[in-house]
Amino acid sequence: MKYTLVLLLSLVLIGCSSNDELPDVADTGEQQLYEQAQRYLRSNNWDLAVRSLQLLESRYPFGRYAEQAQLELIYAHYNGYEREAAVEAADRFIRLHPAHPNVDYAYYMKGLAAYTANEDLFSRFLPTDEAERDTSQAKEAFAEFNQLVTRYPDSPYAPDARSRMLHLRNILARHEILVANYYFRRGAYLAAANRGRYVVENFQRTPAVADGLAVMAQGYILLGLDDLAQDAIDTLALNYPEHPNIDKNGEFKSVYTLDGLQRNWINKLTFGLFFPPTPPQFDTRPKL
Repeated sequence: MKYTLVLLLSLVLIGCSSNDELPDVADTGEQQLYEQAQRYLRSNNWDLAVRSLQLLESRYPFGRYAEQAQLELIYAHYNGYEREAAVEAADRFIRLHPAHPNVDYAYYMKGLAAYTANEDLFSRFLPTDEAERDTSQAKEAFAEFNQLVTRYPDSPYAPDARSRMLHLRNILARHEILVANYYFRRGAYLAAANRGRYVVENFQRTPAVADGLAVMAQGYILLGLDDLAQDAIDTLALNYPEHPNIDKNGEFKSVYTLDGLQRNWINKLTFGLFFPPTPPQFDTRPKL
């Protein structure tokens, strides 16, 4: 315990001393201060870049570099992994300069900050399924990018924003399928079917639509809604005949069918105690 306390105290002292070693940003005049900030930006010294830009803006709020400093402050916060500060700086720029020729950049950076908000050290080295994460940031990023492309369709940042929006729609759609799979495991078949229908109605032209139809079909089968199940099966077979749950005759393949639960002989012999059918799961993405 004693050695642990000593180690922790040492780390605190090291952290404090390292912060003390950061040089103070001197006010050497507007142009010199701006050039100093540019050097920090070029060397990826985001902390000192932020301090320089903030000092420049506070000392010369109506100077020739003030507006540019505000834009570059967004960039410095973003690259320094200060996502919330980047959004705040972008919101401030939009509020102060709504007609600025580069205001589209502020909208773009707001979207980018939300888009990368869930990135951390572990996700970079241990990739995880984006569709399994909390999707609140994905929804926020989509909304921010949508503002950009709606307000400034000819912005140089619009093509990248549209590309990211397409990726985000795919993630959001796939997330709904994964939630439906969870509901199947819990026996909540109506909730699962509703998730599948939501994908089909709201995420057209995404790869998850085929699984959405399969989810609907399976959910309606388990609910005994045979007509709705058959409609979903017919639509799936017509539009996605290569889906793994559609056989060569256009029939729906599953351990759960319109005729009821398909059980193996061991399960039947043990009255359902052993080898129960696996709850249906739908995720036809290519395996990595």
